[in-house]
Amino acid sequence: MSFEYMSQEGYDKLVAELRQLELVELPQVREAIAEARDKGDLSENFEYHAAKREQSRLLGRIRFKQRVLENARVIDMSRLANGTVQLLSRVEMTNLANNARMTYTIASPHEADLRQAKISIKSPIAQALLNKKVGDTVEVRVPAGLIRLRIEDIRPSESSSTSL
Repeated sequence: MSFEYMSQEGYDKLVAELRQLELVELPQVREAIAEARDKGDLSENFEYHAAKREQSRLLGRIRFKQRVLENARVIDMSRLANGTVQLLSRVEMTNLANNARMTYTIASPHEADLRQAKISIKSPIAQALLNKKVGDTVEVRVPAGLIRLRIEDIRPSESSSTSL
């Protein structure tokens, strides 16, 4: 069994999404199935078949989120080592090719969101940064080619968490 390490914020978000699916969306789909069934012949009833497909899709998403939560472990931020890049580190770095500065938080795959500057720990950039220190330079192969990044600063992520 492999654990899914994540922040308290990410865990709470997954729990809320699961509740939304189970308590709001699934009952709506079941109601749509019942209404479509009442319309008669099911063999040519598009609404019935569409609602059944949606129910199947929702049940799959519910099972997936349940499995993730079963294996979830919330990281205790106070136990993270300072000075090296790891899960939930906020890393400021410079692209040495163009001197562009960027800051990303290394997050679990379930919390990754580029709009929030959170990259998956499984991404090539995060993998190259893991266990590195301020001042270290890493080379990363990305779809656009090879990039060189220098780590300027490492801080714990702003989201606070407690251990499960």
